Formats: sequence, C-alpha cells, structure tokens
Amino acid sequence: MKRTAQITLLILTGLGLLHTALFTDLYLRYVKEGLRPLLIVSGVLLLLLGLAHAAFDHDSGEKEDHAHGHDHSTAPRIAWLLFVPALSLLLYAPPALGAYTAAHAGSETVKQQKRFAALPATSPLPMTLTDFTTRVQQDKERAIKGRTVEMTGFVTPGHGGWDLTRIIFTCCAADAQTVKIRMYGTPAPPANTWLAVTGTWHTQGALGTKSAAAALDVHGTRPIAQPVNAFTDDLPLTPTR
Repeated sequence: MKRTAQITLLILTGLGLLHTALFTDLYLRYVKEGLRPLLIVSGVLLLLLGLAHAAFDHDSGEKEDHAHGHDHSTAPRIAWLLFVPALSLLLYAPPALGAYTAAHAGSETVKQQKRFAALPATSPLPMTLTDFTTRVQQDKERAIKGRTVEMTGFVTPGHGGWDLTRIIFTCCAADAQTVKIRMYGTPAPPANTWLAVTGTWHTQGALGTKSAAAALDVHGTRPIAQPVNAFTDDLPLTPTR
C-alpha cells in the first residue's frame, strides 16, 4: 500500500465515523449512545491526521525517496483490506445484530434483587424483558400474578416456538448479551419482526422462584418500528415519523 493510499484510508475512516455518528443513528448498531462523542472526536482526529499528512507530503514531496532511488512508504498488501470497513461506514453499513445472533446465544443471567417497588395499576403494564424475568423469578410477593403486561422486542424463532428478544450492549456489539421471553399461544411471526406483545405469565414452575419460567401467554401482538434504542432493554423510543 503506497503512501497516498494510507492517507486516503485515514481520511475515509474519519469521514465514515463522522457520517455515522453525526448524521445517522447507525452507530447505535455497534456501540452504546454514550460513546457517540468519542466516535466524533475519533473521526475528527483521523480526518485531521490524514489531511496533515497530505499537506506535509505536498510540501516536502518525496525528496528523500527520490534521493535514495526507492520508496520506503509501503505497507503489507493485506492492509488493503482496511478499506472495506472504511468504505462500509460511508456506503453500506453492516446489518445490526438480530435473531441469528440471539438464537445462538444463551439468555442473560438476571441480577439478584431483594426489594421490589409496588407495581402501578396500569393495564397492560409496560415492562422490560429483564424486569419481567426478575419479577417472575425473584419477587416473593408474586405481584406479577394475573397481571397483563406489555413488552417489546424482536422475534427469535427456535426449539418449536419463538422468543421475544432483546440484545443488550454493555459497551458495544462485542459484549452483547441476550434476554429472551418464551411466547405461548400464537404462531411464530417472521424472524426479526419487532412487536409489542401483551399477555400474562405462563404458569410453569413456582412463581417467585428460579423455577418459574420466563414465559408469557400471549393475548395480542402488534408490529412496531424498530426502536432507536434497539440494543438496550429500556422501554422503547420509537423513531419519529
């Protein structure tokens, strides 16, 4: 890889990071929202570094290389592959993690919780998948019994049924964890379909203990747009139309 190509790679990578973080929500496919400022700073630094090298080379030319009769500014040929991620940030963003990833991952282990606040009287009761699982398996008061809840996530088919799923980033896609709720009473929709699902706890195991199934008897479903905060287990923020 020649010196010019190296400079071009720096500039393209910087532009790609700035495009993804400033003008789109695509960066949320790979990192948490809080890392956006770092992506912007990184993009600016890479762009400035590339432009600085270009200006330096323009001013100084390649006098030293000409004097020696050969060029030292080369890199291994495999370095050309670095253009693939750089261009993908500008032209075609890789798909987000989804049902395929979730189907090959276990469910996240829910943290121990000793105290639970009283549930509001709202029906259906909006809940995250993690909150539902925690209530079902740890709440000794069994406050979830008989309550109609509403959860949102995407469809992951598998094992003769389907799960409502969320993939959660702690930092980025590399440390993603999966939380799933098994759905009963309705056929599996297409994989990766985002749904709001209402239903009641599916009786299996002893409610309030680890034997209780993280499962729902489905009363109804409705399609929703993929939320902006798709890789959290928060209540969804849907895109503005």
